[in-house]
Amino acid sequence: MTFPSGTKKKKIKTARKMTPGRLENIALHHLDRYATSAENLRQVLSRRAWKSARDNDTDLDQYKTWIDDLIARYQVSGLLDDATYARAQSETLHRRGKSIRAIAAVLLKKGVPGYLVDEALASLANDTEDPDLMAALGYARRRRFGPYRTRDIDDKGRHKELAALARAGFSYAIANRIINAETVEEIEQGG
Repeated sequence: MTFPSGTKKKKIKTARKMTPGRLENIALHHLDRYATSAENLRQVLSRRAWKSARDNDTDLDQYKTWIDDLIARYQVSGLLDDATYARAQSETLHRRGKSIRAIAAVLLKKGVPGYLVDEALASLANDTEDPDLMAALGYARRRRFGPYRTRDIDDKGRHKELAALARAGFSYAIANRIINAETVEEIEQGG
């Protein structure tokens, strides 16, 4: 096949053949850059292994065994700890203004077992009197809703703010309380 002058034939990039050492390097690099759960790391490594198996016509079952052994070894050594990951992520997401429902959804999507998600959320509830209200206040502060509003708005604007809080996972009662409050103290006192 001939190409017009000045154009080059594109090379199709193939994945390198996977070895236990290469798989471990990928895992350590991922752990160095990101906090993760055991199941999420398994998914990351499985995607890489699948590409290698596809491009090199090798046995995917062997890769799965290597991944399982690697994750088990990391859990024993403490490199992977789903409980610690769940607590840390729930606190971080809470500070960012995520609702309890949104936090649970993120943790479950990352492969954290349900009982650890429940423990992390219970820990959050023990640390804060009303975690959803505090998260909603953080969200409202960031978006300048309710008492953080810098300008007057009409009913349509209030409905938009209410809808944004609802989409973020907050209950109608909390959203309405924040949108209609004049001051932050009014919200904290339950007014």
